[in-house]
Amino acid sequence: MSRPTARVVHLVSRPVGEPTTANFAFLDEPVPPLAAGEALVENIHQSVDPYMREEMDETGGWLLNAPLEGRALGRVVESRAPALPVGTLVHHRRAWRTLSVVTPGETLVLPDLPGVPFSAHLGILGGTGLSAWVGLTRIARLRPDETVFVSAAAGGVGTAAGRIARLLGAGRIVGSTGSAAKVRYLTEHVGFDAAFDRHDGPVADLLREAAPDGLHVCLDNVGGDHLEAAIGVMRDHGRIAWCGAVAQYNSLQAPPPAPRNLFDVVGRSLRLEGFLVRDHLDARPELYDFLVPHLRSGAVRPDETVVRGFEHVVDAFLGMLRGANTGKMLVQLTDGPRRSGPAA
Repeated sequence: MSRPTARVVHLVSRPVGEPTTANFAFLDEPVPPLAAGEALVENIHQSVDPYMREEMDETGGWLLNAPLEGRALGRVVESRAPALPVGTLVHHRRAWRTLSVVTPGETLVLPDLPGVPFSAHLGILGGTGLSAWVGLTRIARLRPDETVFVSAAAGGVGTAAGRIARLLGAGRIVGSTGSAAKVRYLTEHVGFDAAFDRHDGPVADLLREAAPDGLHVCLDNVGGDHLEAAIGVMRDHGRIAWCGAVAQYNSLQAPPPAPRNLFDVVGRSLRLEGFLVRDHLDARPELYDFLVPHLRSGAVRPDETVVRGFEHVVDAFLGMLRGANTGKMLVQLTDGPRRSGPAA
């Protein structure tokens, strides 16, 4: 009996500076017969994320001429794993392919959440939303009525952070982004009180104007001049949760210098803490309990840019790195449930 063929993407060369389509190749690979304990998943949605740029480097985790790692949602279509019967909807990290062979230990069976968009499990309920939740609640410990600054605010983590901060009772939410259109989106749709286009002047000046009374909390996804600006505007005993550093991912030169005002962390008794969401996966139930009622009621909606077709997955990734997305960048590989849960 013939086996199905998976379409996969390999990394075939390492980028110098900004990646291009030449760094990737599409291949067709036959799916081997399943071993006991394995299941075959037809992938429905794939996430493309900023951290993947670092994985492309020599010091990253992606190997040359091999399928790539990433988050995906899919449906089990063949199984030799009793815990993963055919039809089960799962989350896994064997993305960048149309079909993935997985084991129960590599998957998360998605909970039955009627009324919740299926794709939310890669966005505001996935690693993206979890990063925002952990940064705001566990690292920065945002309290009601406080002022919070979110850098790269129109991206997946940034939009999730804005919506979560509003629900947590933040007094003022400020964001940075890369265009006037995204500024309007943040203030008119996501719940930011103020936002600015980083191209409009020095970030330190723009942030001080947007937060004239200073910041209690910062969730930084950029580093460089954004982190320096945040330190400069923080109130005494402020807290900075450092989530990412997109300012340096494609740099052909050395990383940007450390913030010139770093000693202000001492002078103002600030707390600056970096974190990896993979160290806080136990926070997922907290996120579900907090957000699912708001998703079901429509008070919160996922912010997404969806690119359709596996053949466009590389373009989606490169576009995300250039800021082509508003909210979470997703690739829809095939039709799937619109809502979460077996009854979707």
